[in-house]
Amino acid sequence: MEGGQPSPRPAQVPSGGMVSSPVRAVIRLRRKFRILRKSRLRSNLPGESSLALTPSPSRLLQRQISLDRAKLNSTPGPHLPHRMNFEKPQYFTFEAPVESPFRKKKKRSKSRVVLYPESSRKYLPTEQKSKAKRCLLLLVAIVFIQILNAIENLDDNLQKYDLDGLEKALQRGVFGQKAAMDSIMELLRDYLATHIHSQPLVISFNGPSGVGKSHVGRLLAKHFRSVMEGDFVLQYYVMHHCPDHQEGLACQQDLSERITDMVTRAEVEEKIPVFILDEVEFMSPGLLDTLHGFLQPRQSNEFLNAIYVLISSIGGSEVTRFVLQNISSELTPQRRREELSQSVHTLLASTHPLWEIAEVVPFVLLEKWDIMNCFLDEMVGEGFYPDQSHIESLAGQLSYYNTKGGEFAVTGCKQVVAKVNLL
Repeated sequence: MEGGQPSPRPAQVPSGGMVSSPVRAVIRLRRKFRILRKSRLRSNLPGESSLALTPSPSRLLQRQISLDRAKLNSTPGPHLPHRMNFEKPQYFTFEAPVESPFRKKKKRSKSRVVLYPESSRKYLPTEQKSKAKRCLLLLVAIVFIQILNAIENLDDNLQKYDLDGLEKALQRGVFGQKAAMDSIMELLRDYLATHIHSQPLVISFNGPSGVGKSHVGRLLAKHFRSVMEGDFVLQYYVMHHCPDHQEGLACQQDLSERITDMVTRAEVEEKIPVFILDEVEFMSPGLLDTLHGFLQPRQSNEFLNAIYVLISSIGGSEVTRFVLQNISSELTPQRRREELSQSVHTLLASTHPLWEIAEVVPFVLLEKWDIMNCFLDEMVGEGFYPDQSHIESLAGQLSYYNTKGGEFAVTGCKQVVAKVNLL
């Protein structure tokens, strides 16, 4: 001691036994509060040297986070989106995104209203008519008129040749050949509908003797002579015009001159000539070749506008055999006619190439009822009274093929004229 005075005694801290446990807890909390307060103050003052002990890693992490937040809060402007991205969760969730309440709604654009002056009337803009539409309508009208003219020309050609009258004449004068007559009329209508053709029409009548082939040829010649002014129909009988085969060259020249002369005159008057050649089976090969030359498609136009009717008994035995074998078959009449025509056409094409371009019309056998009609027509034409019993007696004198389907005359109506002349 100095100066003789006693030194003051330091204050004694109460011992642990004298302080209660609640007080000690309050003291510890107060100390911790002071330490946290000092660390907070030091974090806010980064330039000040730290006098505290080395902090733990958790405290360093907290201090770093607090410093980053301070920088973000203090820096305005372009760093704002980074702050927003920092606070926004960077992981995927199934929760719907929350729309910002400050999001601006898009304004609907209002349609512009056209304002008209009050003093003027409201008119819609005038539509400009297209010239292409007028041209299209004009083209359609021209095509329509052309079609009408073509139809009228077709009707004029058919009326000029009076094919309806020809059909009626064939129905009245021909018996038992309805299918053949339908085929002939169909071919003539298709060909005579126009005057321009790519090749001549060639029709071949084939069948046994006495079934009406030559009779139909005479009816055709008579009809076309009556409807066409001038001599544009040629009936050529081989046994009459060329009976001697030794005069083949002369016959060929004669037939060629007849056809050429008639075709030339018909072309001037815009007519279609008709050539009916009977007894073709007696033609010589040279005469067939001459006729074949006029039927070729590659020739002048006047020779393309012509109708040739070839009448022959070639294929007659084939027709007879087919009819007798298929009389009780289940084939339809159309199918039966097609098969018969194809069979006869094959036979004719093997005879001469002339028939390769021909339309074959087979004439079938006549039944007993058809023979009776032939007698009736001939007797009326000769002025005899048509007694039914007398007709049946005359028809019974002829020979027939007896089948389950009926009776077919062997010689057709060939002997009818001779029988009636004996009355």
